[in-house]
Amino acid sequence: EYAPEYLKEAAEQYAEVWQINEAIFVHGRGHRKTTQQRHYEKLKGYAAKLEEYVEKIKICGEDRNSYSKTDHSATFMRIKTDYMGNDQLLPAYNVQVGVADEYIAVVDVNQYRSDMGCFIPLMNKFYTTYGFYPKYPVADAGYGSYNNYIFCEQQGMEKYMKFPMFKKETTDKKYHEDPFRAVNFPIGEDGIMRCPNGKNFYLQYRKNVKGNKYGRQEEVYQCEDCSGCPYAEQCKKTDKNRTVRINRELTAMHQEVIENLESIQGALLRMNRSIQAEGTFGIMKNDRWYKRIVRRGIKSVLLEVFLVSIGHNLYKYHNKQKKVAATA
Repeated sequence: EYAPEYLKEAAEQYAEVWQINEAIFVHGRGHRKTTQQRHYEKLKGYAAKLEEYVEKIKICGEDRNSYSKTDHSATFMRIKTDYMGNDQLLPAYNVQVGVADEYIAVVDVNQYRSDMGCFIPLMNKFYTTYGFYPKYPVADAGYGSYNNYIFCEQQGMEKYMKFPMFKKETTDKKYHEDPFRAVNFPIGEDGIMRCPNGKNFYLQYRKNVKGNKYGRQEEVYQCEDCSGCPYAEQCKKTDKNRTVRINRELTAMHQEVIENLESIQGALLRMNRSIQAEGTFGIMKNDRWYKRIVRRGIKSVLLEVFLVSIGHNLYKYHNKQKKVAATA
């Protein structure tokens, strides 16, 4: 915790003990500062710098680690490469939309760089607007996290959000069936987990997962003895006994998500999501040429995105009415 007041008090006490008078301080070339002047100025400089840090941390808040000087609500994010292939680190907002029947049903603006932290606020906005939570919230791999899955269970929603390794888990058979992955280690009738070499893995401790809101813990297991193992090169990268981290609850959730998304209904929902959600952003960015937010401040940005979303919905409704009239 930064404490500039403490340093100010120390500087005042130092000045009192040495009877320092700032009026007789010397500055510039050709003048030699006394030891007391240098120490006093150093303390004052540290106190001023700490006050600056306190102000910046207050502006940034607990959930961010950066902000823009020209827009304190904006967070610096790694934007997609431009047409010259250059990475861009720019102040930005994370815009989220929920699409139903080709219309934007809910929209939200966040300061988080990752999509995982945006799912729950978006669903709560949906509930505030319509009075219920969607039964099948379908999302890509940026939203599948332990916090979001637990939230879905609490609110009666099915788990249809991919997790980060979903594609590799479902398309790479060699990876999925790899006998040296900890999730594939067999567990005997005695409840002990064993590696392909038959060695026992014993629980060492449980570790809290950073950023988890529901008390998620990982279990850390260590092999009893890896010396002389014929699978050492395939199984581990160090000379020590192998250590693995496992969360069986999250592993079970991942399996449930795979079953949901690989069902016929899941395939249809995924197809609709890619068409409707990605198509909505495609229309807004490319067809309507809305590629840059022009307002500053999160409230003003939210208003701007709301207006763009209303315009998109009216445009979609008008086109559908024209098609119905032409068909009739």
